[in-house]
Amino acid sequence: MLILAVILAIFVYGMIAATLGSILPGLSDRFSLTPGQNGSVAFAQALGLILASLAVGPLLDAEGKKIGLVLGLALISAALFALPKSTGYKSILGLLFLLGVGGGILITSANALASDLGGAHRGTELNLVNLFFGLGGLVTPLITARVFGKNWVKLCYAIAGFTVLTLVFEFLTKMPGPTGEHSVQWAGLGTLLQNPLLLMLGLFLFLYITCEVGVWNWLPRHLIAQGIPESKALTILSLGFALGLLVGRLAVSPILIHVPAVTVTLLASVTMAVTTFLMLRTSSPLMATVWVGLAGVAMAPVFPTTLAIVGDAFPAMTGTALGFVITCGWAGLAVSSRVIGGIAGGDPKRLRTALMVIPCSAVLMIVLNILIRARLQS
Repeated sequence: MLILAVILAIFVYGMIAATLGSILPGLSDRFSLTPGQNGSVAFAQALGLILASLAVGPLLDAEGKKIGLVLGLALISAALFALPKSTGYKSILGLLFLLGVGGGILITSANALASDLGGAHRGTELNLVNLFFGLGGLVTPLITARVFGKNWVKLCYAIAGFTVLTLVFEFLTKMPGPTGEHSVQWAGLGTLLQNPLLLMLGLFLFLYITCEVGVWNWLPRHLIAQGIPESKALTILSLGFALGLLVGRLAVSPILIHVPAVTVTLLASVTMAVTTFLMLRTSSPLMATVWVGLAGVAMAPVFPTTLAIVGDAFPAMTGTALGFVITCGWAGLAVSSRVIGGIAGGDPKRLRTALMVIPCSAVLMIVLNILIRARLQS
């Protein structure tokens, strides 16, 4: 039941991660949003993710994971039910911020619970449960294009309804209690946040989220600007990127039993740099699907495997450490969204240049991975 609780929570977050990219074309048309405003909308969601992930870590260690799962799902439901009734740009910003807060609480809580359950095989456990992040991301743009006919309002209500059902399940499921006392958690917080390894892992996830969410949020707009129809662009995001994430995490799970996690993340970073660069150099739907899919496979193990490294390195305050590292990741979303939106300005055709932020970030991940390896071996 605990594994199922984690799976459902991560599946919901997978749908949330793909929601903005799936609804952004419809929102942009309805409210005449520019690429710069699209960037601000993504920034609002990222700000919510940042604040929530940073704040919820000590709460999880002090009160247990269940409170985070229930609270995150409740906020997500509220935001999605309200989004179709938004009246303009400002209300969209507020609701995406709320969606980000719920998502940040949910993903931190779910991965913290999975890390506790994983034990000696934490890396394998985290990659297996995060398969369902990829599955959620695959389903969202696919049903948007094929079931709802690009009707983003129906998509919001459908995800909100499933989120409510998941909330009920999480509420009724018995879960482990907190891992430590309040005084112990606060006493060690300052020392933990000054640890060089934790800071490097946070920066690594900052760069990775820049890449992954850059694809989720901006790829459909980029492909549409290259002359690819919107329904086809959403299908490429689903059957290319999301399916790649799913397949990659399934493939890497047994590998992590024998290969060090830091080696897996290094190989993934190198492959990411190559595939995301080639992804941006084609306007062919077929080749875009190929390169986007391979980029998804390359990115697949990075997030859960990085969290496994954090869990192994910081067993005493896992929730707080995971919350900090995940917060750094969402900071990557916030910064990259502003940068990409700023470079693109009001011209969607400039997105190709703006999205070069993604392969450049992957190159920096390679350098940082080498430094993390040295720190782990010292």
